[in-house]
Amino acid sequence: MTAPSRADQLDEITSSIIAAAIRIHRALGPGLLETAYLACLCHELRQLELRLEPQKAVPLVYGDLKIDCAYRADLLVERSVIVEVKAIDLLAPLHARQLHTYVKLAACPVGLLLNFGPKPEFRRRIYLNENKPHLKIRHPPS
Repeated sequence: MTAPSRADQLDEITSSIIAAAIRIHRALGPGLLETAYLACLCHELRQLELRLEPQKAVPLVYGDLKIDCAYRADLLVERSVIVEVKAIDLLAPLHARQLHTYVKLAACPVGLLLNFGPKPEFRRRIYLNENKPHLKIRHPPS
């Protein structure tokens, strides 16, 4: 039997994360702080035995300047997927651009933008080919 490709592995991980986010939103609905959704997401993903690094410090190098913690990723899953959690009314284009920057700085192949607001959105950005984004959007079924 052939081993799954890296793309297949990443798809399985991100699908598991998105499915967990959908379960959480269905159970809790909108209106909580991002930290509550993140804690629930970590709980769900630990049950799936995924490796998690919440509030992962990500460095920044600019010329000869090195900042050890330029930002903290909400969650790093399996050392491959940056997860950014929001709990806002609507995602803006800025949020996708921020995710792109975070993924690039963390040198991860995939980023997820999860919004637990009144109209939940779960976006997957895949950067397998020289950081060229390919966007897949999944909305929870009504």
